[in-house]
Amino acid sequence: MKTEYSFNERFEFAGKAKTWSLIGIVIGVLGILYGFFLDHGELGVQRTFSNLLLMGYYFACVCIAGVFFLAYQYAAQAGWSVAFLRIPQAFARVLPIAAIVLVLIVVAGLFTTHNVVENGKTFVTPYLYANWATHGVTTPGSENYDAIIAGKSAVLSIPSFLGAIIIFLAAYTFFGWMLVKYSESEDELGGMSNYSKSFKISLIFLVVFGFTYPVFAFDGIMSLEAHWFSTMFGWYNLAALHVAGLSVITLILILAHQSGYFPWVTQNHIHSLGKLMFGFSIFWTYVWFAQFFLTWYANMPEESVYFYKRWEPEYKWWFWLNIVLNFCAPLFLLMSRDAKRYYSRMVMVCIILIIGHWLDYYLMIFPGTLPPHETAFPFGVEEITIFIGFAGLFTFLVLNALSKFKSLVPSKHPFVEESLHHQI
Repeated sequence: MKTEYSFNERFEFAGKAKTWSLIGIVIGVLGILYGFFLDHGELGVQRTFSNLLLMGYYFACVCIAGVFFLAYQYAAQAGWSVAFLRIPQAFARVLPIAAIVLVLIVVAGLFTTHNVVENGKTFVTPYLYANWATHGVTTPGSENYDAIIAGKSAVLSIPSFLGAIIIFLAAYTFFGWMLVKYSESEDELGGMSNYSKSFKISLIFLVVFGFTYPVFAFDGIMSLEAHWFSTMFGWYNLAALHVAGLSVITLILILAHQSGYFPWVTQNHIHSLGKLMFGFSIFWTYVWFAQFFLTWYANMPEESVYFYKRWEPEYKWWFWLNIVLNFCAPLFLLMSRDAKRYYSRMVMVCIILIIGHWLDYYLMIFPGTLPPHETAFPFGVEEITIFIGFAGLFTFLVLNALSKFKSLVPSKHPFVEESLHHQI
């Protein structure tokens, strides 16, 4: 069966999309400046660093999710997704920038210090990762010495910590670059050679990613509260990464389709994306509940401090809202077959899940970086403006990357006809 569509059309990044993304970037920059220079001194700086880590991590994770999506589609030899592979490929192209942004935020947070007074003593601590990066924490005899952190010093030292994050991000970037390169070569040369290479490199990536991403999550987020440990935290983060990435892919695809691009995309493609969003939202909930429930069931009071912080009055309402947004919303809004085929319904669920997983990352980061009494109202100027800024930056970079492709579909992919006539 042959297709009636022409693949010569390119995406044009102009007009309102470009204007609003640039406005968003400006709002974000103003929010960062406000937090560093105008909002309650050191507390404002601390809050700004926390927001930068949140959004830098979220930005990088969504881009990594694009590479992950490409890899498991190739590994499964799936045909249905070929029609819109350019979108996750654009994420892969943006990943190097997202990685650099995240590394810069982490380095700045580690090496920018301030004074903290506890029990009448003054300590000089970094704004991020103070739990283990404060001077003397691993030095026996120091007034800052912490035996638990000292036992983890092989991992939680600045050289090994930064080295691991940089190596992991570089590896994910390399695999993403290879998948895009092979796809573009396939468009030029045809044949099965580049598809075979994509298949093999995807298998390698999935093995590397499966073993390293939990460590990446441990370092980047869990080490903010280094006394606490959960073997499920990495998979919990992986589920959040995947659902957030799927939501952004679906949202961009629907909005682009409604603007006249990807005319070959049908309700069947959106339906399949909806099934993935629904299924992995349930998986996210399973891991969330397992991590929460097993702490109580296994009678581990020393581990309950993580959840106790999030049950403080400042966070408890948001703690339960997290479940409503990331579990109840997709459960009730996407359960039926028809629901996954309504574009307006899917757009609404995508927005809910994007905001929901922002809240999810917020609850992973802020209770470990800000004292509870300092966050009586958790969301302020920094949270809103920095979110808008990174949303603008992501939109600008991804749509610009999408405009660089010579066509909006890998026209010589061996399964392109199967995808264009995908039916459920």
